[in-house]
Amino acid sequence: MKNNKVKHIGILGGTFDPIHFGHIRPALQVKQALNLDKIWLMPNHIPPHKVRQITTTEHRLNMVKLVCDEYADFELCDVEVRRDTPSYTVTTLKQLTQSYPNTQFTFLMGMDSLLSLTKWFQWQQLFDLCDIAITHRPGYQVPTTCEIAPIYLKHLSPTVAAQKLGVGRIFDIEVQPQDISSTELRNTVASNKLSNIKLPGSIINYIYQNKLYR
Repeated sequence: MKNNKVKHIGILGGTFDPIHFGHIRPALQVKQALNLDKIWLMPNHIPPHKVRQITTTEHRLNMVKLVCDEYADFELCDVEVRRDTPSYTVTTLKQLTQSYPNTQFTFLMGMDSLLSLTKWFQWQQLFDLCDIAITHRPGYQVPTTCEIAPIYLKHLSPTVAAQKLGVGRIFDIEVQPQDISSTELRNTVASNKLSNIKLPGSIINYIYQNKLYR
């Protein structure tokens, strides 16, 4: 039974430039698999792993707001866009756990991010701050020879454990593959070939109304 005093929140961060169904659909599957209360969509302001974003923070924030308006499963988390320093995940989670002491956080990441986790800033501290939900295509196995494999196996937990209080667990979630990339979508704007199969109509309208990615 869910503890009514504790909220179970998933966090999905990204540049969201633009946000699309490759972000939205896997997040919804994680929310269902772990019985989370909400998924917080957290746009980056100064992502440490990218030189720059394509559009302004304001536009990316507005597009995420449109998705949150459309889907009750999502809420906007603007903690990183209000920060003037690089968006290190550990720094953000320290701030969130202090600000929301009655909240159990689960950080969402794809398998590619897990495989490069040891390159993240103070990555070991993540296991003291949150659970981690790893999304991957059906049937994928973490290579036993990769650096993260023993850490992954040590922290791997069944999804039913998500409703119990604790941190440091890894939940392995199979999601339907989404062959969508923000780069691809930006490159199709000029040809007027954006499809509501790949991103919500509200985002398509916003892109064209604001002449983004031209």
